[in-house]
Amino acid sequence: MTAFKTLDDLTDLPGKRVLLRVDLNVPVKDGKVTDTTRIERVAPTIMELSTKGARVILLAHFGRPKGEAVPSMSLAPIAGVVEDVLDHRVHFAADCIGEVSAKAVNAMVDGDVLLLENTRFHSGEEKNDPGFVIELAKNGDIFVNDAFSAAHRAHASTEGLAHHLPAYAGRTMQAELLALEKGLGNPARPVVAIVGGAKVSTKIDLLKNLVNQVDALVIGGGMANTFIAARGIDVGKSLCEHDLAATAKEIEAAAAASGCAIVLPVDGVVAREFKAEADNETVAIDAIPADAMMLDVGPKSIDAVNAWITKADTLVWNGPLGAFEIPPFDAATVSAAKHAAARTREGLLVSVAGGGDTVSALNHAGVTDEFTYVSTAGGAFLEWMEGKPLPGVDVLKA
Repeated sequence: MTAFKTLDDLTDLPGKRVLLRVDLNVPVKDGKVTDTTRIERVAPTIMELSTKGARVILLAHFGRPKGEAVPSMSLAPIAGVVEDVLDHRVHFAADCIGEVSAKAVNAMVDGDVLLLENTRFHSGEEKNDPGFVIELAKNGDIFVNDAFSAAHRAHASTEGLAHHLPAYAGRTMQAELLALEKGLGNPARPVVAIVGGAKVSTKIDLLKNLVNQVDALVIGGGMANTFIAARGIDVGKSLCEHDLAATAKEIEAAAAASGCAIVLPVDGVVAREFKAEADNETVAIDAIPADAMMLDVGPKSIDAVNAWITKADTLVWNGPLGAFEIPPFDAATVSAAKHAAARTREGLLVSVAGGGDTVSALNHAGVTDEFTYVSTAGGAFLEWMEGKPLPGVDVLKA
């Protein structure tokens, strides 16, 4: 996995213009950034380059402006937040190409940090248009990609630039790729995957890939209901994609053929309404009342999941086991997360997790910092788990 170059391979940086692709697509509410995690993740790369005397030019997208300059999707307000996180002055240019950016870049001195306007304000970004790539490349001598979360897109600022400038992985990208290699690339076995969430339909490719990669696949959340129903068990009013019964059977058959154990709930916590502290009861999986829905897996199922985590040398996790946002239906997710964190702390488990809901669930359980690696990349993490090529990564290996 060390086939890509990192900042360790960069020498003689003073005066060099480094185009650094970062992920600043942060959540904003009422004009305020509500979570600075993604900025914090790229801060070490920015500051390392700056401290070594490079002129650091940040490239990023924000929202989906679809090639138009949409004022509400400007990166201008984000510059101040990046400045606060870095505790270092961040200049801003109101365009990422052309005269405006060239003037701002030419005014830089060694160690300066400059944020260019949203790359997606130009249609050439998402089209990976060669002409737009050349315009971007004019502002830099070196390209560093530190945005793994955008690596599943072959865009101008994620893939195109690597063909025009010497290309390197930033520290966040480097950490992510090394963690993923430990997760599924060349993992210590046995490998257990936990996949949860609402729907099988959004994770068919993922499940089909994992049954050929892992030793046990734990299925939780609403997805589990689809598999249980496919086995001919009545799941009452539980969230279930009955039309995917054949797909569920196919995945189970593929798992059996490759020697992967499928771990489904044997009991569940059911309620008549979907709200916090709703009246609930624990029932065997084949005794779900017709007017109730399963909102979490039960204690016997939690014990089975934790037993698999104990057996595992590597754990890959995407998606919660139940409706963790509303207590008491967070019990299974919290229990499994805490057990995985404890095993990781003891040096007995490599634990890699990712995806929006997963990060929220681990934060809720208070164990995010105790996993080996938690990816903030949604789509890219999912596509990596699906075994799909990531253009922004592959181009760094060339």
